[in-house]
Amino acid sequence: MTDTSFLDWPFFDDSHRAFAAEVDAWAGEHAEALVDHHDVDGSCRRLVAALGKAGILKAAVPAAYGGLSQKLDVRRLCIARETLARHAGLADFAFAMQGLGTGSISLFGSDDLKGRYLPPVGRGEKLAAFALSEPEAGSDVAALATVAEPDGPDHVLITGEKTWISNGGIADHYVVFARTGEAPGARGLSAFVVDADAPGFSIRERIDTVAPHPLATLGFEGVRVPVSARLGKGGEGFKVAMATLDIFRSTVGAAALGFARRALDETLEHTTRRELFGAPLADLQMTQGRLADMIADVDAAALLVYRAAWTKDMGAARVTREAALAKMVATENAQKVVDSAVQLHGGNGVRVGTKIEELYRDVRALRIYEGATEIQKVVIARQAIADHAARAQSRAAAAE
Repeated sequence: MTDTSFLDWPFFDDSHRAFAAEVDAWAGEHAEALVDHHDVDGSCRRLVAALGKAGILKAAVPAAYGGLSQKLDVRRLCIARETLARHAGLADFAFAMQGLGTGSISLFGSDDLKGRYLPPVGRGEKLAAFALSEPEAGSDVAALATVAEPDGPDHVLITGEKTWISNGGIADHYVVFARTGEAPGARGLSAFVVDADAPGFSIRERIDTVAPHPLATLGFEGVRVPVSARLGKGGEGFKVAMATLDIFRSTVGAAALGFARRALDETLEHTTRRELFGAPLADLQMTQGRLADMIADVDAAALLVYRAAWTKDMGAARVTREAALAKMVATENAQKVVDSAVQLHGGNGVRVGTKIEELYRDVRALRIYEGATEIQKVVIARQAIADHAARAQSRAAAAE
């Protein structure tokens, strides 16, 4: 039985607690039952449809388009991801991609784009995707090579390749980032919504990973897209991407937290039931020491994740530092917690088909996608250096 006392923290209000209970009840009955690891695409489609029918996907879109709150509520997104991940990793994935794949539209889309794409995503009728990474440009967004060249006054032609794209091959639309050349580097990018049936768009390769998810390399061969499908202004693509990740990076930490909580739950159950030398495994001090480390890692991750979410919900323009800390610590801690769970489960921890073995595969990718741990360290340090310099300048000005 998972400890949900963290919901009593002042980060949350009663609507968050009610939502958490709703998601947990739904996931306990449906999440694992809808997953067939031999049919990942079908599982994701079923999960999205069921999440939409249950009203849970309403958390992924603003209220004006069928959602639960006026703007994206990051705490609610984190609660959903943590809870779903605790029950089934693929359920978390299905929910997360509906949010990430339309987050940019919610933040920067025209009224027409919002009205066209957000309601069916919130109802679970359409699948969304976020296409940023390329073979030679993952963490370094400024190095994107995909181009969007003018084709008359009202259209662009997108040419290039995207890879490691979640929901690749099953999404109905993709938010695609391409170079439009308004300025060098990151200042010359723009974001467009591209429908999956657009001529010139193709799935070049499906990608298999240790924890199966729909992933693909996408091809764009002169895909003609109206300028009206652009998110924000020309040259604002980097801004669009960073603002979107500012929200959803914290939710990656929440998913990691869900995996860690499940690993801790399974381990507490196992160690209190499993007897060794005539007593429960949990009676051994070495076991208690490892359990204490797991508990501390879970609580530290939870505090950072929900601090970042709360800070954004309270109106902070940017939470780059807070989100990076949440993502880094939660994913790294979750890896440690799950590894400890494997160790304490002994041979059963690595037996294919057990929950602990599944968690071990599920958690690993979270330390890489949406900014690897090493990138988060750079983000955190650079922000701290910039803040220190600003404080020093302010003190110097006050002393004059």
